[in-house]
Amino acid sequence: MATVTVEINGRPYAVGCADGQEERVRILAKQFDGHVRQVAGEVGHVGDIRLFLMAGLLLADELHEARLNGGAPAPDAAPATDGVAEALNAVAARLEKIAQGL
Repeated sequence: MATVTVEINGRPYAVGCADGQEERVRILAKQFDGHVRQVAGEVGHVGDIRLFLMAGLLLADELHEARLNGGAPAPDAAPATDGVAEALNAVAARLEKIAQGL
């Protein structure tokens, strides 16, 4: 098993992966970092967990739309707007409250 250090939102993270998959992990981490930075730019610094959650939700939404469109991005797909960011922020806040209660 290989270990790759990736940088997300300016912080290094060591990630384990199968031998030979290091470059793929770097590429995926760079994509995820872009989403995290996009969210951070829209909602400000709200903590890494919340930023990661919101970026993950954005990626999940993109994947869902791509699957609905046969693997292609939706023709009217646009970058996240303030309304989307606000909705994701509200969801993240509720999830954090649930997680704190565990």
